[in-house]
Amino acid sequence: MQGIFGVKAQTKAQSDPKPVRERIMRAAMQAFMELGYAEASTLEIATRAQVSKRELYALFGSKQAMLAACVTDRAQRMRMTADLPRARSREMLAMVLSKLGATILREVTDPVVIGVFRLAITEAQRAPEVARTLETAREAVRATLCNVVTQAQVDGLLAAGDPAEIAGRYLGLLWGDLMVGVLLRIREAPGPQEAERRARDAATDLLRLYPEPPAAT
Repeated sequence: MQGIFGVKAQTKAQSDPKPVRERIMRAAMQAFMELGYAEASTLEIATRAQVSKRELYALFGSKQAMLAACVTDRAQRMRMTADLPRARSREMLAMVLSKLGATILREVTDPVVIGVFRLAITEAQRAPEVARTLETAREAVRATLCNVVTQAQVDGLLAAGDPAEIAGRYLGLLWGDLMVGVLLRIREAPGPQEAERRARDAATDLLRLYPEPPAAT
């Protein structure tokens, strides 16, 4: 084939230093944001990415897979914080929670992720798969927090309680009404300093709510 889906497109893809997969993901999110998920066709995405539809389908298989890849990429960045050192004290636990919380704030309020949240709201009836994809990423965040809480309980740093409930309480302290404001465009996403401050305050408040268990007699 000639033209945008033929030799020229392939030559462009080969000479572009950015990976083709990354280019397609970026083009997909731009199309989703501008046109809506339901109206953004794979042809439109392939055109923006300067690849053939065959190449697009070979890498992703479907439009939903492209969206899932974009969301999963963000969730993976948060999951990487699970490699933090194991907390050996309450002070270290506060540090782990603070670092994890700041990462969550930074990644979730990224313009791409906020765009996906808005897509999930506006496309709820026409494209419920957007919300399902987003929920999968949110579950990954909660699972990471639950692991931190469970380990702290095993190590005697937190009183007994449902790890999922404690993780949910931490997220509530971390976010407050921030997400609503960002989604409604009535406030800016937090910068690095505000994210770190909010995360520290949330960790401090959580540890006040869940004290160290009494020593065994």
